[in-house]
Amino acid sequence: MKNIIGIRFKKLGKIYFFNPKGLKVAKGDKVIVETSQGEECAEVLIPNRYVKDEKIVAPLKKVVRIANSKDVKRYEECRQIEKEAFKICKEKIKEHNLKMTLTEVECKFDNSKVLFYFTADNRIDFRDLVRELAAIYRTRIEMRQIGVRDEIKRIGGNGVCGRELCCCTFLSDFESVSIKMAKDQNVSLNPAKISGNCGRLMCCLKYENDVYEEKLNRLPGIGSIVKTEDGEGEIDGLEVLKERVKVKIKKEDTYVYKRYDVKDIIVLKKAERDLVDEEELQNKKELEELEKLEKEDKEKLDSLNP
Repeated sequence: MKNIIGIRFKKLGKIYFFNPKGLKVAKGDKVIVETSQGEECAEVLIPNRYVKDEKIVAPLKKVVRIANSKDVKRYEECRQIEKEAFKICKEKIKEHNLKMTLTEVECKFDNSKVLFYFTADNRIDFRDLVRELAAIYRTRIEMRQIGVRDEIKRIGGNGVCGRELCCCTFLSDFESVSIKMAKDQNVSLNPAKISGNCGRLMCCLKYENDVYEEKLNRLPGIGSIVKTEDGEGEIDGLEVLKERVKVKIKKEDTYVYKRYDVKDIIVLKKAERDLVDEEELQNKKELEELEKLEKEDKEKLDSLNP
């Protein structure tokens, strides 16, 4: 067991574990920590607690100190520099007629560099822009191209569920999402209904997927022939989270539909799980395009920001 604290550097950033080195901190405290790029000021999200060794990615970086008044002042100065730099950079982008959209500015705590995050459809020659910004701030300037998901995360908004977007509230990392996840969760395969504000597959399909995969492994597929207390029948539907099946049983000249817990049926013949339904066929081209965009986004960002 190791004593750790959880901190994050940005409002919606990823939570990192750090070694508190005997310091006692509370949620919301500001601390100065060691990073690969020098000292940084961060906010405590998880106060002191013990975590099993296997849940820790060693070695843990250390907390240098609890932020003092001087540190807090510098932290506030960085936020002010970011606001001013954002305004100046937008003006410079317009002057140079660059086809890029500035989304965020980040000023490092130790003044080692200022990072400018932007979106663009293609590669941008921003060398002249960087030279002008470096002359103004007299520090290293770094431009980073981000994807449409990151852009929406910074803009904010509400999803189709009516709640604030997941990426704006608790998701710290973007993971690949696939059409198969929507199929496993019995979600409509209409691209308009499974796309988020960013125009990509909704993130919620990913973070709920593990539960669906686990439960689907215990359920027979639609079309399977099963034995029930009321006779043999064919599975016509699944209630995945409840682990129940809807069975179609023939009674004389008609069919009767009943629901059973999976533990109360016996599978006589399994059906193929990866069946293509009518809605998927109707939207095949659009669905393939969505998955293609997912892969292209990742490859593009990996090549632009190695």
